[in-house]
Amino acid sequence: MKLPLQYYLEALHAQYAELRDGTVASYIPELAKADPSGFGICIATVDGYCYAAGDADRTFTLQSMSKPLVYGAALADRGGAAMLAKVGVEPSGDAFNSISLAPGSGKPMNPMINAGAIAVTALIGGANAEAQWQRIERAISAFAGRPLGTDMAVYRSESETGFRNRAIAWMLRNFGITEGDPMPALENYFRQCALEVTCRDLAFIAATLANGGVNPRNGARALPAAHVPSVLAVMTTCGMYDYAGSWLYEVGMPAKSGVGGGILAVLPGRFGIGVYSPALDEKGNSVRGIAVCRQISRDFGLHVFGGTHRPELVINRIVSGAQMPSRRVRSADETALLAKHAALIRNVSLQGEVALDGAELVVRRIAALEDETRFFILDLHRVSHLEPSAARLLHEARTRLAASGRHLVFARVAAAVDVRNALKHHGPNADDRYLSFDSDDLAMEWCENQLLTDMHPGERPPANSLDQFSLFAGLSGAQLECVREMIEELCFKEGECIFESGADNDDRIFLVLSGQLSVLLPIGSGHYQRLSTLGAGASFGEMLLLGYRTRSASVFADSDVACWVLSANRFNALASAAPDIKMQVLENIARDLSLRLRNLNAVVAALAS
Repeated sequence: MKLPLQYYLEALHAQYAELRDGTVASYIPELAKADPSGFGICIATVDGYCYAAGDADRTFTLQSMSKPLVYGAALADRGGAAMLAKVGVEPSGDAFNSISLAPGSGKPMNPMINAGAIAVTALIGGANAEAQWQRIERAISAFAGRPLGTDMAVYRSESETGFRNRAIAWMLRNFGITEGDPMPALENYFRQCALEVTCRDLAFIAATLANGGVNPRNGARALPAAHVPSVLAVMTTCGMYDYAGSWLYEVGMPAKSGVGGGILAVLPGRFGIGVYSPALDEKGNSVRGIAVCRQISRDFGLHVFGGTHRPELVINRIVSGAQMPSRRVRSADETALLAKHAALIRNVSLQGEVALDGAELVVRRIAALEDETRFFILDLHRVSHLEPSAARLLHEARTRLAASGRHLVFARVAAAVDVRNALKHHGPNADDRYLSFDSDDLAMEWCENQLLTDMHPGERPPANSLDQFSLFAGLSGAQLECVREMIEELCFKEGECIFESGADNDDRIFLVLSGQLSVLLPIGSGHYQRLSTLGAGASFGEMLLLGYRTRSASVFADSDVACWVLSANRFNALASAAPDIKMQVLENIARDLSLRLRNLNAVVAALAS
């Protein structure tokens, strides 16, 4: 199954591929050669999955997107206090190449403008410029999760035309921000900007920051966790230069752009986003990149100030139909068939606040189980809030599964109004055409019924002989005939009560021939808790044979029902003359009770897992 978020990215790519605004950077001659039609979008999750559309693997250069990564490495090498003494963290409100130095101290305003980035590069750990470069190259490669190379043509082009940056470097030396000859450090700055990446790399770099400094690709730490907030903070306030305020207002994620056409955006704890499109606006930011990030943020409510979620906590448990069967009492044949195939049903229990990233994780887990599962039940009774974007993703997964002959149904939709409304109003065509059950047991029963129908197409035949009932298994033909002579057939109308809980003047044992009944336990105020559903081949009331004279539950006909009825008193009288019949029946009851106990233990174990 192609995942819903993949469809979304492909549609988003097609939508913004028509946006032709902006021009490629020309102040660096080599960048002027970029193809303005290049366009890729990637989203990487904090558990290492990447969605990609368009030119996801076309290489281009990092440019200024290297700045927060090198700043993180310098923080790790020098410490926060030492870095703050040399480079500030205040937004400059100026263009990226402005000479923004604090009056008197000469300290750059922040590490995201060129002056601050050059100072940071000069302050990176290393005995000499070459050692510093090796540290920078390793650090940025760790963020990407793979070794990165340098575009030497772009590096030479930047070095040969970087006169303004050379002036900045000497000014930093003049104010004592850097020491010694500033030119080797400046060359390292040019080289870090010329490192080659792909849009996919950008998404994983962003996801590494979203994941507390640990790369989701390989699990390796790229940045100490203590420094991640500092890097994200300067990205938030300064990463988009003199567009930073508008970006934060409209998109609401820490981000960094580069004049090579890339934008990386971070949703802490959840996602990393990478966009590549080299046509820039007048501020040096990718036109398509800004438009795409704005659209993603709006569509899925990803503004960083809109709340925080941990997607891995959304899934409470996943159990199979074999671990948690319904309470439907079935014939021996049906029970055996379900025991063999019930693992084709999965109950996925969700909890807490479910946002886009949580729903995305759920959909991916479902996709991973798709080959071995025919029916999915989403149990939502623990869900306190369902984002519209999450409901949309779940509905899209439902329709994709249906197209491949699989089913996704909902159970125990929470009483919270926004959960119900999100499911109702954010499905395909804003309709509510989906299956929802009041309990996961009813949902499991529906899935089992569908599974049985799929295994044996056509309506299952009604029971028509005593040996179809487990209560009389093992009896000979002659013994069955003795029992058959005591049986009468009764019919009940839909909604009719067969007997009430607490009744003690009814000695009937029932064998269901056709129809469906519910066994209900009164819980007060006229309400009932459903214990089980009975269909053809099931029996009830047989506890009378163990001496229980009072009915422990009520039984109602859910449809028109036909039953064979046997008097317990008459059967006990028969047993006086033929004790072997009663011994076999009691043995069958004990076996059935043992099986029910094992099933109950399995359910308890599944709930506790």
